[in-house]
This record gives sequence, C-alpha cells and structure tokens, in this order.
Amino acid sequence: MRAALAATLPLAVPSLARGAAPAPLVVGGLPVTCNLTLPVACVAKATALVKGGGQPVGFEYAKYSGWAEIKESLMTGRIQAAYMLAPLVMDLVDYKIPLKIVSLGHRSGAVIMVHTNSAYRSFSDLRGKLIAIPSRFAVDYLFLRKMLASAGMTAKDIEIIEMPPPDMPAALYTRTIDAYCTGEPFGAAAQRAGYARPLAMTRDQWRNYICCVLTVREDLIRDQQPVVQDLVNYVQASGSWLDAGAVNREKAIQIAAQRKFFNQNPKILRFVMDNPHDRVTYGDLRMLRPEFDDLMKLSVEAKTLKRPIAFDRYVDERFVKNLKPVAIPL
Repeated sequence: MRAALAATLPLAVPSLARGAAPAPLVVGGLPVTCNLTLPVACVAKATALVKGGGQPVGFEYAKYSGWAEIKESLMTGRIQAAYMLAPLVMDLVDYKIPLKIVSLGHRSGAVIMVHTNSAYRSFSDLRGKLIAIPSRFAVDYLFLRKMLASAGMTAKDIEIIEMPPPDMPAALYTRTIDAYCTGEPFGAAAQRAGYARPLAMTRDQWRNYICCVLTVREDLIRDQQPVVQDLVNYVQASGSWLDAGAVNREKAIQIAAQRKFFNQNPKILRFVMDNPHDRVTYGDLRMLRPEFDDLMKLSVEAKTLKRPIAFDRYVDERFVKNLKPVAIPL
C-alpha cells in the first residue's frame, strides 16, 4: 500500500483548451444498482450541457469489474472520483491516501440469498456452510455479521469465500456455495430466474444501511472545487429524482441497461426496482456522522480496519452542506 502511494502519478484535472470543450470528469463505478445515481447524473449533466449554462465540465462513467481495480485507479490518480466502499475509503485514508467521501450514493440494497430448494430458513441453519461475500471491506460483510450475531453466531461458525458478485448466482445455482451476500442486481438475477430466495434484506434488517459512497481525490477538491460541487449536486438530485416515482425509475433502468453503463438486462434491473419498491433507496443521501461512526466501529470489530478513523479525516461535508438545486431533465 505504501509503495503504491509512493508511486502515485500526478493527477490530471479537467482543463479548457482554447476553443475546445473541457474534458469530462471520469467517475468510476460498478454495474450495481447501489451505483444507479451515477448513470443518471452523467446523462442529466450531458443533457444540461446541450442546453448551455452552468458548470461546463461533464461527467463520464467508467465501468469497473471490482473494488480492487477502482481502488488502484484512485490511488494512482488514473481516475479522480469513484463510487467506493465506505470502509475501504476509511482504510485507504488511514494509509494516507488523499481521498474524501463527499456524498452517499444510495441506501439499503444488500441481500443474503440461498437456494430456493434449500432447507435454510434462519441463520442458525447456515452453521458450517460456505457463504460468498464480495470483499471483507464490503458493508455486505458487516450485514452478514449482524445477521449472524442476531442468531447467536459469529463468522467463525461459517466458511467465508470472497467472490466477484457477478459470479455468485451461478455458484449458488451449481451449489458450489450455500449462500451469498451482496448488492443488487445479483440477488435479484437469481431470484427472478427462480432458483434463489432472500434469507435477509437490508430493507428489513438495517434500514440506514450505507455502502457505496461518492469518493474524490483531495487533489480534485483543491484544483476543481466547482466541478466537485457540481457532481455532488447532480448525484444528490439524481437520488431524489429516482425516488420520486416509478416513471423516473423506469427511465433510469433504460439508461443503466445501456452498454456504456451497466450493460445489463433491463428486466433484472426492473425486478430490483419493483420487488419491493424500496429494495434500494436513493432519496435520503444525507451524510450523518453517527451512521459513519457506527460503520467504522463495526469494521474495527470485524478487523477490516486496524483502528478507529476520525470522521473528518475521510469525509468532506462542505459539498452536501452547499448543495445547489439542479434539474434532472430526463
């Protein structure tokens, strides 16, 4: 980690060449519905640029296949902003990687799936079973630990394997694993196909669950603060727009399904949005210190963080506090 920090490249920031449009701000993300506010923000901003006025820098979505790749790109400055796992940002900041969380991206959206035909009805039934998680830094892992604790169990009572979320439904189908805990749409994909059912959902068990957070390099804040503010404005506005009704969610599904974004079957994304409608929520993107402190405490207990990290070291609240309303003309 420290070697990677020493090798950090100079950060390229959007600049306006004479007579040319400024380069867009590239924002990394995964093809998961927890990141759905990002494609919406990118398209809404592009629409606003066509109409003219406002901050001239657009946003470009960069699709990644895993958190490790996003982490490395942020550390080295290949990208300036991304949706990241909140505990992973805390850990990177502890290693003096210059990052700040500037907004939430969603709430809820994680599920623990088991095979439809399995006998598992409670978490005590999972004792000794193999369960897949995306990463030990994922809040999905903390959700799994909370559910185990509710059954009087710990992570020592099960076997855990880290696995890319897109591989989880097939692994459950073939009974390679007994259960998996991840964000959507990878739970919905297996449920819609008929061979999996939720054993637990954050919407029922952890209503203020947060996982993916908008994270930017401090270099970008220093050199392009208006661009960061504009990005936060659009992400927060996209969240409110998404939760404003089914019509907007359907528009978001059509956007995210495109090849340049999630490149996924819109029927699966629609299943996430409708079963039930609050399986993932986006309207409340407040960054509340007690919630982050609780997340940090859980991460320390899980030993994914070595020590507590002060809130102000990894969060910059200025942009949320200075929100300016923007339209989502979609």
